[in-house]
Amino acid sequence: MAVHDWQKSSFSGDAANCIYVSVVADTVIRIRESDDPGVVITTTPGTFDALLHGVKAGEFDHLAT
Repeated sequence: MAVHDWQKSSFSGDAANCIYVSVVADTVIRIRESDDPGVVITTTPGTFDALLHGVKAGEFDHLAT
């Protein structure tokens, strides 16, 4: 797999816990966390969009500690 540019979440600021996203192709998005950059998950743009909408809508707020 080729190396692609990773984009840091703009909401992470200078925090140590950051999420990075890399668009591999029009059909593949990669996601990793700064704490363990070797673990990369892949998803589709549609699924990623649904996740982002859910986060923005507060659907996962009950999971925050």
